[in-house]
Amino acid sequence: MQRSKTETYLGFCLRAGKLTLGVNAIACVKKDVYLLIADPSASENTKKEIEKLKRRFSCPLAAAENLETLVQKPHCKLAAVRDKSLAEAILGEAGKGQITELIGGSD
Repeated sequence: MQRSKTETYLGFCLRAGKLTLGVNAIACVKKDVYLLIADPSASENTKKEIEKLKRRFSCPLAAAENLETLVQKPHCKLAAVRDKSLAEAILGEAGKGQITELIGGSD
């Protein structure tokens, strides 16, 4: 089965060490978050934390069904892309594949 462009870009991020996974790990990041990708199945408390992180980093927030499959980590509900060009490439694919919607832009 052929991988989508979004999966490929996320794979690049993983291999380059530019993808942080999980709400708690992302909360420890100090700067340089260019895109947050959330799984819509996250709990309400997790969604509140995700909104706080979105405001903190002033970056776009996108939704991706089955995020855990895309990033190859079970039960993962949030991923942070820390590479500007890969974040832009992933945003360019929004609506075409795995990234189903864009939830607001940067503030």
